[in-house]
Amino acid sequence: MAKIICVLYDDPVTGTPTSYARDGLPKLERYPGGQTLPTPKAIDFVPGTLLGSVSGELGLRRWLESLGHTLVVTSDKDGAESRLDRELPDADVVISQPFWPAYLTAERIARAPKLKLALTAGIGSDHVDLQAAIDRGLTVAEVTYCNSISVAEHVVMMILGLVRNYIPSYQWVVKGGWNIADCVARSYDVEGMHVGTVAAGRIGLAVLRRLAPFDVHLHYTDRHRLSEAVETELNLTWHPTAEDMVKVCDVVTINAPLHPETENLFNAALIAKMKRGAYLVNTARGKICNRDAVVAALESGQLAGYAGDVWFPQPAPADHPWRTMPHHGMTPHISGTSLSAQARYAAGVREILECWFEGRPIRDEYLIVDGGKLAGAGAHSYSAGNATGGSGDAARFKKTT
Repeated sequence: MAKIICVLYDDPVTGTPTSYARDGLPKLERYPGGQTLPTPKAIDFVPGTLLGSVSGELGLRRWLESLGHTLVVTSDKDGAESRLDRELPDADVVISQPFWPAYLTAERIARAPKLKLALTAGIGSDHVDLQAAIDRGLTVAEVTYCNSISVAEHVVMMILGLVRNYIPSYQWVVKGGWNIADCVARSYDVEGMHVGTVAAGRIGLAVLRRLAPFDVHLHYTDRHRLSEAVETELNLTWHPTAEDMVKVCDVVTINAPLHPETENLFNAALIAKMKRGAYLVNTARGKICNRDAVVAALESGQLAGYAGDVWFPQPAPADHPWRTMPHHGMTPHISGTSLSAQARYAAGVREILECWFEGRPIRDEYLIVDGGKLAGAGAHSYSAGNATGGSGDAARFKKTT
């Protein structure tokens, strides 16, 4: 029998909801492009309920325990005395989320001799040291596409929020004001702007499709160029590098996976090449942007705004400068964990575990590392290497809040 550790974020401070704003979810048949949604044999949860927090348990407990497995669910993941570290030595499977990542560093993997599967409830497995997983022969999998559209919607919201100066305008209302001039002094139309995405995979392409009706000029850079048909359909301009693209864009959105080639990509030098007054939106991974360079660019006016819901480490320390820098639209990492997305990634986790326990192949599109090498979606999106360095700083969050 297996021991499964599931690391999830904390329950609401007001307690687990007893009712929800809506009675259900729209029914989806397929993802854009034709990939089927997760297909577990059964689920033990109600779609549209809170599954990604500790009490939700991804709807796994009854099923796993009926098979004789042990499920440990915790939000305590950082620091040498965390429950994750205490439970790791005899764990067979670790399930984590991008929103509340259990950083599986090489050191942690070395302390888990029984570990065979690292499973991401969501998309983005950079919280696992992929090189260490390759070297150890671990399988790393994620629920590809489960929340790509969720993130794409969040990107469009953030772009509009920054350009139209929505958050400060809303705050004037909350404060009882009617300060129209203050609100519009930083408000512009998106129409006619040049908008570019760094990476045009599932999320990046979905962002481009959603922005096309706004009558903007669309740009992208990606190591895998899109087909001529898609470029023509959306009137896209391709750039061979991010540096080439950012020079012409009023808005840049980052939708690339984190690996050694993208880490610290948006440093002071690259941001200096952007148009003065450009907007930068990052819902990919916090380490793709240099923390201090973003702050300096907002303070100098090189950037007119920065929005994102990804940080490093996660959770971010209470004194993280992105919390207090000017002209930002930051959220905690929530773009991919809407109640709609949770139903899909919880079902996908169960599908992957069913395959694992029954000795059936895991879908190729779910695989990141398998058989000692990058595999499936991982071979397309990632480079071998480690992006978990510095994650120990996350322990500071518990000491400063």
